[in-house]
Parts: sequence; C-alpha cells; structure tokens
Amino acid sequence: NMEVLEEFEPQVTPNATKVFVNGVWVGIHRDPSHLVTTMQNLRRRNMISHEVSLIRDIREREFKIFTDTGRVCRPLFVIDNDPKSENSGGLVLNKEHIRKLEADKDLPTDMAPEERRE
Repeated sequence: NMEVLEEFEPQVTPNATKVFVNGVWVGIHRDPSHLVTTMQNLRRRNMISHEVSLIRDIREREFKIFTDTGRVCRPLFVIDNDPKSENSGGLVLNKEHIRKLEADKDLPTDMAPEERRE
C-alpha cells in the first residue's frame, strides 16, 4: 500500500521507497519489491500499457513510473528465474507467444484488449 505524501513521516519510515509518476513524487511504499513485482505483472498481462516504464533504483530508494508519450521502447527478454521450473534460466518467451503476436497483427487496431483475448 502506497502512503501519500501528506501522511508521510520520515522519522517513522526512514527506509521507505519514494514513488514517482512522470517525475512527480506522489508517495512512499514500505515494500518496494512487492510493488515492483505487482506492477510488472500488471504490465505483462496488459492491465497497464507495455509502453509504461518501470524503474527501481535500489540505492536511492526510488521507484519511478513513466507514462508520458514519446518514450523509446526496446525489446525486453524475461528470464525464468524460478529454480524449481524446468525452464529455469531460459527465456519465458516461447513459440506460442510468437504465434499469438503474429495473429494479433491481423486484428483491428481499435479492438479492446478484452476482445483481443477472446
């Protein structure tokens, strides 16, 4: 749970991570690992745009979210880091994902994400 700046007391939570949205400090979070994981999962499931940048600076204790236009996008290759997985150390991307991406090209651009999944 993010705490808004008006309620933030630095002496109570000196190790909290600052949360910024488009360069504006909007609050703090006491469990940044959970926040980052949640945001990444939301982006991977298309609940938030793939164009949103998520940056965690551990040393500065900052988590930055950028949603502004004109952001450069680059491919992101996700590695399976679950030691119990048979694909541990391998790419999460597989042939089925590629087939879905290719099929997605044929869908109308104005179609809602929910409709695309069906």
